[in-house]
Amino acid sequence: MSTDDEIRIGVFVCRCGINIAGVLDTPNLAEYSAKLPNVAHSTDNISLCTTSGADLIREAVNEHKLNRIVVAACTPKTHQPVFQAVLKDAGLDPSFLEFVNIREQVSFVHMNEKEKAQLKAEELIRAGVARSVFHEIVPEKTFPVEKKALVIGGGIGGMQSALDLANQGYEVYLVEKEATIGGKMAMLDRTFPTDDCSI
Repeated sequence: MSTDDEIRIGVFVCRCGINIAGVLDTPNLAEYSAKLPNVAHSTDNISLCTTSGADLIREAVNEHKLNRIVVAACTPKTHQPVFQAVLKDAGLDPSFLEFVNIREQVSFVHMNEKEKAQLKAEELIRAGVARSVFHEIVPEKTFPVEKKALVIGGGIGGMQSALDLANQGYEVYLVEKEATIGGKMAMLDRTFPTDDCSI
């Protein structure tokens, strides 16, 4: 897609069963989104992360010639890769996905303030739509990685990290500023509850 192409945003609001729809009026959020600049298509769905939800997005991309996608749903930490794969299947670069978290950031924390929650969800979606206008393709590159690691700090955490990495086949360099390793633990005589010698 060239930078001269018209920006056509699709907004997809997920009900997430009742996790979102139990607090927010998702059809109303879809109607609100349809009035935002550059939005060519907007809808809500009971569960966007399912096969039928993915089909809905793919069909809308083709039917409405969408080139940016805003998904208003749950946590991007677990679901963003799912929707990036959907975009790729639909012929769009995954960089054109904007994810708006209206579950953890809105419906879960404002379940007793439905009117305020609705306004907050609208603001988050409006911001997501505005941000998606500026999305560009982010090139992906693969680089070879040497199986070496530097662990800074020879306390209990550093030593355990160094051992875990070494057990996975990494060459480990452990750096400690003091003359001995062990950190605070090395200063103790015995540890609770086993009464083991900490050194």
